[in-house]
Amino acid sequence: MSLTIILVIVTSLISYRAFSDPHARAQLIFHPASIKSRGEYHRFLTSGFIHADLTHLLINMFVLWQFGEVVEQVFTANIFGPLWGRIAFVLFYLSAIVVANIPSYFRYRDQYGYQALGASGATSALVFSYILLGPWEWFLFPPLPAIILGIAYLFYSSYMDKHGNDHIGHNAHFWGAVYGLTFFLVSAYLLSPGLLDFIITELLKGPKAPGFL
Repeated sequence: MSLTIILVIVTSLISYRAFSDPHARAQLIFHPASIKSRGEYHRFLTSGFIHADLTHLLINMFVLWQFGEVVEQVFTANIFGPLWGRIAFVLFYLSAIVVANIPSYFRYRDQYGYQALGASGATSALVFSYILLGPWEWFLFPPLPAIILGIAYLFYSSYMDKHGNDHIGHNAHFWGAVYGLTFFLVSAYLLSPGLLDFIITELLKGPKAPGFL
């Protein structure tokens, strides 16, 4: 069983429990004011394992499964090796949750009413790692090249961060994406120059016709 599937299962179980247990949800949710006043630093990480509702959970777990499998395989086969690749993949995913929440902490640490939850910061890191591998690959829905869809996703996240009221950490989407790009490119540069050359070559190829037409 891949580590991606294990992460999907663990996140789904914790999220499902939090749906019916408000106390557990309150203890796990990202709440910058509690982190500042009570030192509850676990919230940086635990907030990535709970979700607003079933739809939110299903979307994030689908993205985690679809893109995590690809990134995990690249980590084990092309960058870190079989053992260290699995370890690096888990650390990458968990650290993406934390790093994506850091800007929101400094932004909202004095606003007691602000809360956020969801694995979107980490899944954004996975999506943008995938985009590096196939920037001009077409998505079936919406029918756009990966790099264009990624840019649109960031604009959407920025808009929802300013105007949304669903307690989802939309601000984390942007920073998760930046972290994913940075981690993947630095790892490739240091450990797999051939993969870095592949990424540059794929980007310079430019747009292509969608394969599903």
